[in-house]
Amino acid sequence: MPLSRLAASYGVATSYSPSPGRTVPASDAAVIAALAALGVDASTPEAAGAALAARETELSARLLPPTVVLWTDAPLPPPLAELPAGSRVRVDLEEGGTAEWTVPGGPGGPGGAARPPESLPPGVHRLRVRCPGRSDAEAHLIAAPRRIRTPERRAHGLLVQLYSLLSRHSWGMGDLSDLADLAAWSGRVLGAGFVQVNPLHAAVPGAPEGPGSDPSPYRPSSRRFPDPVHLRVEAVPEFAYLRGAARERAEELCRRAARLREGVLEQGELIDRDAVWALKREALELLHAVPLGPGRRAEYNAFLAEQGPALEDHATWSALAEIHGPDWHSWPADLRDPDSPGTARARREAMDRVDFHSRLAWLTDTQLAAAQRAAREAGMDIGLVHDLAVGVHPGGADAWAQQRHFAPRMSVGAPPDAFNARGQDWGLPPWRPDRLAESGYAPYRALLRGLLRNAGALRIDHVMGLFRLWWVPEGREPTEGTYVRYDAEAMLAVLALEAHRADALVIGEDLGTVEPGVRETLREHGVLGTSVLWFERDWEGTGRPLPADAWRADCVATATTHDLPPTAARLTGEHVRLRHDLGLLTRPLAQERAEAAADVREWLGLLCRLGMLPGGIGCEEDEIRAVHRFLLATPARMIGVWLPDAVGDRRPQNLPGTWDQYPNWRLPVADATGHPVTLEELAASPRLHALMAVFREGERRGGAEGASARTAPPGAHPV
Repeated sequence: MPLSRLAASYGVATSYSPSPGRTVPASDAAVIAALAALGVDASTPEAAGAALAARETELSARLLPPTVVLWTDAPLPPPLAELPAGSRVRVDLEEGGTAEWTVPGGPGGPGGAARPPESLPPGVHRLRVRCPGRSDAEAHLIAAPRRIRTPERRAHGLLVQLYSLLSRHSWGMGDLSDLADLAAWSGRVLGAGFVQVNPLHAAVPGAPEGPGSDPSPYRPSSRRFPDPVHLRVEAVPEFAYLRGAARERAEELCRRAARLREGVLEQGELIDRDAVWALKREALELLHAVPLGPGRRAEYNAFLAEQGPALEDHATWSALAEIHGPDWHSWPADLRDPDSPGTARARREAMDRVDFHSRLAWLTDTQLAAAQRAAREAGMDIGLVHDLAVGVHPGGADAWAQQRHFAPRMSVGAPPDAFNARGQDWGLPPWRPDRLAESGYAPYRALLRGLLRNAGALRIDHVMGLFRLWWVPEGREPTEGTYVRYDAEAMLAVLALEAHRADALVIGEDLGTVEPGVRETLREHGVLGTSVLWFERDWEGTGRPLPADAWRADCVATATTHDLPPTAARLTGEHVRLRHDLGLLTRPLAQERAEAAADVREWLGLLCRLGMLPGGIGCEEDEIRAVHRFLLATPARMIGVWLPDAVGDRRPQNLPGTWDQYPNWRLPVADATGHPVTLEELAASPRLHALMAVFREGERRGGAEGASARTAPPGAHPV
């Protein structure tokens, strides 16, 4: 009993529900380990009892929690509304100035106040309370708009993994100039309103003499800063000023990059991020030796000042990783602490390398800004949609620089469910909810602000993590974990605040098992969901495909995602054959094939009855167009077209459940035969233009504007 009460007071679950009506207890070992990661000793019944007594004393004496949320234009939250009469409240505003008020009522009289003297501006302020007979209290006060804006008119756009989009100018993988080109072309020619890309976070580099880097964009070194591997080297202004031997070497690197590119495009080689980075890094070293002009120097210095210690820590980790390897746990002991005298000394000794990596962050930021600018200038209402991964690599820059905010010896994952009886361990250390609250969510705020500075929208992978995460103790199976709760109101308030500041939209990836009430709360705050056609069925009724008009409006509707089979593979059943060949099926091949074929037949039959497949079943291209006609018939505010679907690609970019059995995250966009398709070929593809004509037809019929008018909520703001 003391253990369960102690766990509840820290947001650690003692049970979970894998399906409606079924509850599974979490093991005591998992609960004790989670509490230990939060700095609480519950290793014995006596220790748990003592910790519970201390916790209850702390909570009863606390006047304010570490962070208080105030939704603008809303009544005061309970911590302020319930203050005793005579309490004096002072708010030091983030941008300067103060707001003060006294809780009305005499001694023993009623307390509380409906509102402070005047509405507080959005921001993260400092709250101070003096209460008669109590110790003074301080807290962070997050004042945020309750609702993130949503698009008033429907937008359609492209979904693409940037590395997979090679042009005739990229260095063996897609880059930021390719992204800008794609955005400019699709905005002007296709009428696209956005381009959504994979996470562009900085990756953990491969060890010089060891294994290569993890190609997954969802296990980065840092989510705060983008990866310079995405730079177009020739687009860096200093490239034009290379002379002599440096120019000759740069031209040789360009020739080697061309061979890498041709190896992927013509010879069927996989995208090799490490090989691309080796060439780009050497070229960028040459550019680093070129002095910046006064204007460029001033711009760089302004970036350094704006990013502050966070960039210095990131660049320091990058410099030290070159010397000691990419996992800080194996570094000399005095370098494992970013604030130690040893680290300060090492930073000074490696200052040129720290400056190099800081410069790379600046250059990448400028090319990201250029890509977003190109998108908006092409008429896109939204522009770039960046992707926020769930977490970071335990050995990377963020985990090193923000150690006190991460739970030690814990990993994020997922509990067992109907699709995976063993659960999942993603190898990502979770943030500590208590430390986030103590800091006013500072690292989370900085993360969002960095991502949104060059974006029109942000997609949040596994958005359910704003509410709770499955913590797996080190050395344990995923089945032996438990959920730990976060202050979802505070997480959403920070998200709403930063989206408001950036004038951006937010999309949550909410596929799979979702805790009751989560989707409703996200919708209330303007966070769009994600709806994939093949999963949209009347699960609580007939189980048949959900009619288009029954889909939710607050979502991005798509036919597939990077973790699912491309539409052509699903229509032909090739995704089943692939999983069979890799030994991933849990049932006989014939049974899996029959079930997949029945699913497709049911959807295609519906499309035929709706008149969306006038030529009938049998032509793959017609069927893919019909799928997108159906998406257009839904009230979804955004419709995403998986770019490989436009040219008939059969291969998923990522096949969950595989590691080295399948080339995850290393495939270029390809046609139906598996031959890579360049950006230039995409732009000229008759198949792509035929698919995108579906959206022009919808616009001519007035369907898009009509759906928008029917579904836009009162008070919605235009994009």
